[in-house]
Amino acid sequence: MAGTERPRSELQPGALITVFGGSGFVGQHVVQALGRRGYRIRVAVRRPNEALFLKTSGVVGQIEPVQANIRDDASVRAAVEGASAVINLVGILSESGKQKFTAVQAEGAGRVARLARAAGVPVFIQMSSIGADEHSPSHYSRSKAHGEAAVRAACPDAAILRASVIFGAEDQFFNRFAALARLSPVLPLVGAETSFQPVYVKDVAEAVVRVLETDVADGKVIELGGPAILTMRGIMEAMLHVIRRKRLLVPVPLGLARLKAFFLQMLPNPILTVDQVRSLGINNVVSEAAKAEGRTLEGLGITPTAVQTILPTYLARFRKRGQYEPAAQPLTQD
Repeated sequence: MAGTERPRSELQPGALITVFGGSGFVGQHVVQALGRRGYRIRVAVRRPNEALFLKTSGVVGQIEPVQANIRDDASVRAAVEGASAVINLVGILSESGKQKFTAVQAEGAGRVARLARAAGVPVFIQMSSIGADEHSPSHYSRSKAHGEAAVRAACPDAAILRASVIFGAEDQFFNRFAALARLSPVLPLVGAETSFQPVYVKDVAEAVVRVLETDVADGKVIELGGPAILTMRGIMEAMLHVIRRKRLLVPVPLGLARLKAFFLQMLPNPILTVDQVRSLGINNVVSEAAKAEGRTLEGLGITPTAVQTILPTYLARFRKRGQYEPAAQPLTQD
């Protein structure tokens, strides 16, 4: 795939790109990557004041946060007006208030694509998940699949990027488990043998930009995964090795995990929901078809970054003596 890339003549330096969800975990890295390439970026978010930090990722006036809610036609229409490309990165891991999976990841994605097409935007990129499946037991994964279908209905030539678990300094995956390991001598393993292919957030951002700048992925689904497949047990062991702590890993049957999550999700900020338990029972890796057809990071000419090379750069703070603890220090139960 990498050898057949053709540049988009309409995307010149200074072209306006609208990024929905640009202040999020993945979004901020996408905005930074676009900024380095000289694009003007309109960051469409619900709370622009919380995205002001992105303005330092470019020169004066290059990056502009604007108010937009993908549940609202008028604000979306204003955000896509005049853009040369639209990138939708909006997603939620759990539901709260009006932020429901269907409203955000299905209807919202379709709304952005429909109004972008109506505005004559020639390029549309949708961020999804490898687990997207309309028949999945997980509402999250079903809504991702419905969002893809809605995007395709409005923009048949849209590029869809499905990612496995994304890791990086601001992630809610490794950081959450490391924080728990600092407090508890026992770590529950939900989906202990479920396989994942953790992918580095900067690799994901680079993939978005390469898809943006070429037509190689138009109308295709690109699957983004790292260089190694790890089970949930392997992920936890890798995390514990980095933070230099010994913890008892206790597999939890999915049925029992769903019961516990049922009560946990009633808390204001639940650490686990029933829907997340369902997701943890499903393998989340790049498909053989995607690898055979070059619809991967490697197919885009990107060498995936190993999780072991990045975790120490942001998890060292969870060691007993923080980042100052020598890497050779024996593992501790404390």
